[in-house]
Amino acid sequence: MRIAFTGGTGKAGRHIVPWLRARGHRVLNLDLAAPQEPDNQSIDLTESGQVFNALSGYCWFDELDLPEKPKFDAVVHFAALARILIRPDNETFRVNTQSTYNVMEVAVKLGIPKVIFASSETTYGICFAQGEKQPDYIPVDEGHPVVPHDSYAMSKVCNEACGRSFQARSGIDIYGLRINNVITPDEYARDFPAFLDNPDLRRRNIFAYIDVRDLGQMVEKCLETDGLGYEVFNVSNDDLSVGLSNAEVRARYYPGVPVKREMAGNETMYCNAKAKRMLGFQPEHSWRDVLG
Repeated sequence: MRIAFTGGTGKAGRHIVPWLRARGHRVLNLDLAAPQEPDNQSIDLTESGQVFNALSGYCWFDELDLPEKPKFDAVVHFAALARILIRPDNETFRVNTQSTYNVMEVAVKLGIPKVIFASSETTYGICFAQGEKQPDYIPVDEGHPVVPHDSYAMSKVCNEACGRSFQARSGIDIYGLRINNVITPDEYARDFPAFLDNPDLRRRNIFAYIDVRDLGQMVEKCLETDGLGYEVFNVSNDDLSVGLSNAEVRARYYPGVPVKREMAGNETMYCNAKAKRMLGFQPEHSWRDVLG
């Protein structure tokens, strides 16, 4: 496939873009910090004209030798200010909503048949809430209310509304990924011993995580699956990010929180069953592979 990937120089993108390329896809990285190399382009996604030109243009010089300019099969939109406290709240909201609106609008107008965009675990209102906020129930699935308290999560909820609306008016596939805390392989040995010593550190992430390699698998599953219209998916690994069992986490952190179904072992509190059922997503990695 010929894919435009925004944010390919970011934490997740710099792993996923080469992974997709290695699997035979042509991937154009669109990023403010993109290097001056083939299949990379520096772009301000809040400027709609730049987005239009990038998504209707070339990946590199070799495409000039083709009989006609090729079109993109999909856009994967990961570019964003990645959390609060990077820039002021109003700027976080502006950048994240304007860039996503532009990507979706241009994709629809150019007839690109699929958009996959990064939403967030923060939409459930727990991660960046003032003080402690518990989920309405566990495990947290896609039906859980999304009422965030912060500018970053608000921007993601607005992006989901835009995705639903653009899909309704165009009929293309638009899939939103409510991505849990992204972990790269080097972070297991560096960070997870502290999580095992102090599980409190993982409360705001609902005690869950997603290995960046499994996130890459999720992106490819979305690229391979057509005809779902508009959908949102939780993206997480199967197990908790702490050494406690599911029952121990529930007893210590979620007393009185309704449990929707039976849970056991080290099962994540951040439900990924919908992605498994509809896309065939199957996480393959765990911090336990490194730390035991």
